[in-house]
Amino acid sequence: MFKVRDKIFTIIKEALTELNEELDYDSLKNVSEDTGIFGGEDGIDSLSLVTLVTDVEGAIFDDLDKTISLADEKAMSMRNSPYRSVGALLEFALSKLEEA
Repeated sequence: MFKVRDKIFTIIKEALTELNEELDYDSLKNVSEDTGIFGGEDGIDSLSLVTLVTDVEGAIFDDLDKTISLADEKAMSMRNSPYRSVGALLEFALSKLEEA
């Protein structure tokens, strides 16, 4: 599972880096698991979040041949948003892959 975790982290990091080419957020220049994504002062807007989620889902399908949905009712109703940080999104994506 460690290799899959690394791959998903790379997918998220690359998607954020590409998205940040347009946004130019200082907080997204050096992406780590602690990097905030959505919510808080440095978070991206909701339209950018949709783009990010779509890009990550597409890359997971392309690279791992797995179809997952990262924007579902479960994600929206979670007490701690899976979009709050790179680490949270990574763990959420891994849980979705296990379900798939």
